[in-house]
Amino acid sequence: MSGVPNLCIIMPAYNEEKRIGKTIDSFSSYFENLRRSGVLEYKILIVINKSTDSTESIVKQYQKKNANISYLNLPRKGKGYAVIEGFKYALKEKSDLIGFVDADLATPPESFYFLIRNMKSLDGTIASRYIKGSVVRPKQLKRRIIASRMFNAVIRAMLVMPYRDTQCGAKLFRREVVKSILPSLAFSQYAFDVDILYNARKKGFIIKEVPTTWSHKGNEKINFLKAGPFMVLSILRLRLLNSPLKVFIRAYDNLIGFIPRG
Repeated sequence: MSGVPNLCIIMPAYNEEKRIGKTIDSFSSYFENLRRSGVLEYKILIVINKSTDSTESIVKQYQKKNANISYLNLPRKGKGYAVIEGFKYALKEKSDLIGFVDADLATPPESFYFLIRNMKSLDGTIASRYIKGSVVRPKQLKRRIIASRMFNAVIRAMLVMPYRDTQCGAKLFRREVVKSILPSLAFSQYAFDVDILYNARKKGFIIKEVPTTWSHKGNEKINFLKAGPFMVLSILRLRLLNSPLKVFIRAYDNLIGFIPRG
């Protein structure tokens, strides 16, 4: 990568008419200042994901104001599916750095830029709410923290990964990481973030957790208490796919056929 980096920020957006305008305002203003200062070039890609509200019309208005804003409108939902399509777009655009962030502004633009500043010789950086230096406002509910810690324990045990927070919605990778792992990604919902990190580590890429500032916005699209069993079963399936027992994956899918992966 020579000269200033060319960044693509992917924002999956499912029925985000109440929040997407503020998020685009914040990110476009922040990264436009960096572009004008010669720090980087950027593209913000909103991936509208089977929305039934006014998300698309709002995004179109911002696109008219800033040529660095683009969008896709997909006929199918699932955050992972949206990010995968965003990855494909970013690769075609020859982006050097490719990342994604939630559309609710839980991660502010300066925290996303912190991922870039910490990239250095790494292959990827991911925002973490559970390491020293992170700031979470307001504090998360205890039941959510407990559910998150239990899920993380399952990930560590089954996949032997060191990360304390795989689910925070801000991640950044070099182009070669995305290009390498894209054909291997098998999940588009509950285990998507873990799938990315597992495949990146499996291929020898070095991904580091970075402290972040994160704010709880409410109105989550996933109920962790209800989704918990699906998330655990998805991790188990990912482990089977990457083990000598993968020959039994068809039998597993027939037995546990209710896990939504699309």
